[in-house]
Amino acid sequence: MKKFFLGFVYAFQGLAILLKTERNFKFHLFAFFCISITSFIFRINQSEWFAILIISSVILTAEAFNSALEKLCNHLHPKIHPAIKSIKDIAAASVLISSIIAVIIAGIIFLPRIYGQLIN
Repeated sequence: MKKFFLGFVYAFQGLAILLKTERNFKFHLFAFFCISITSFIFRINQSEWFAILIISSVILTAEAFNSALEKLCNHLHPKIHPAIKSIKDIAAASVLISSIIAVIIAGIIFLPRIYGQLIN
């Protein structure tokens, strides 16, 4: 049982590292809070909340994996290397892809509401 709880301790330590050292993770976390506030303001429905929460967790998770992979690559090969650059660029692309999908989802959910507010 002790190992089980230690897993949580290590996970929270990892989260603390992300919050202390990773600017992009902090940006995505801030964006998540902003979209959550916007979701409350516009009173989105349960399905829309699921979409927001799922894509937000995908982005934050992708950013965490990207950060971990970058740290690993930098540790294993501190000098610039074309293969390491490709690995890091591909990992960063995963965050970009999920962020683009998030913007599309947000547009689908919020643009009709914003348009409705402008019309009325």
